[in-house]
Amino acid sequence: MISRRSLVFVAAALLAAAAACDQKTLPPVARGSPLADSADQVMYGARFNLTDKGLSRAELTADTAYFFDDNTRVELRGVETTFFTTTGARDAFLTAKRGTYNSRFGSMVGRDSVVVISEEGRRLASAELKYDQAMNEISSDSAFVMTEPDRRVQGIGFRSDPNMQNVRILKTTRGSTGMVTLPGQ
Repeated sequence: MISRRSLVFVAAALLAAAAACDQKTLPPVARGSPLADSADQVMYGARFNLTDKGLSRAELTADTAYFFDDNTRVELRGVETTFFTTTGARDAFLTAKRGTYNSRFGSMVGRDSVVVISEEGRRLASAELKYDQAMNEISSDSAFVMTEPDRRVQGIGFRSDPNMQNVRILKTTRGSTGMVTLPGQ
């Protein structure tokens, strides 16, 4: 005859075994971009020449490019863009963690830690920035910080040429500048 103690032990073992059977082991989750699953094409070390009427405006490179919409929209990772003047000289350099290039509209949007540095040393940082190929203009509706050797401006929204010679700030939130000499003083 089975003792009461043995019966309790067997019942506990059966409950533990049943509980272990109910636990489902989930498959491991691979780290990577879900874009690769739905992209028409994936390219590593991508390079694009952005032109306007035959004139080279910029060279766009990316670590990884995911092509969509009949290859007219490209989602980018590790973005670097070199802007050029009308004479072909380097004008400014942009970096961003992510971006989108749309060949149908001739536009590029940089996202996540976007930084533009002009050849003269001006630096602009923003969370998001748009480049319009036909207008050769960078712009943003997001917060930004622009620094020069003697000036720092923070604001929300701007329009500018890539080398930041002609900047139109939509809203200034804070700024500082070096000494200013007024005419006639």
